[in-house]
Amino acid sequence: MNSAYGVREAVGAEDREACFAVRHEVFVVEQGVPPELEYDPYDETAVHVLAVREDGLPLGTGRLLFGADAVGKTGADASVGSLGRLAVSGAARGLGVGAALVRGIEDVARERGLTAVDLHAQTHALGFYERLGYVAYGPEFPDAGMPHRAMRRSLRA
Repeated sequence: MNSAYGVREAVGAEDREACFAVRHEVFVVEQGVPPELEYDPYDETAVHVLAVREDGLPLGTGRLLFGADAVGKTGADASVGSLGRLAVSGAARGLGVGAALVRGIEDVARERGLTAVDLHAQTHALGFYERLGYVAYGPEFPDAGMPHRAMRRSLRA
């Protein structure tokens, strides 16, 4: 596979559909998450980030909740964003797409004046997020039938 790709904020219906297609592949098909749990009202107001190959093939996605949405989802204060729905297509794994998406979401968070990013990581992905500077806190909890931990990374220098 050609590994040349870019990460950008998703704009328009076509980009949003590409994000949802990757999420469907990863969460619904691969992991068995029911569609009614995968897609939620937060999708309407979230900032979606998309990784695409040079030829336009979507490789991965993630979203950022901020403001009242992030507070409602995580209970954090309004200066903390919530990174979620990070998904990389099977064919693109191992190319650095996941890390590039996380950094892209952090850039969006900084642009909006946020000071930290929270996320709920599947426990098998803790090491991935730890390598990117996230720190786990609190007990393990189930989400969509899978074990998760809350994590946070400060965006302050």
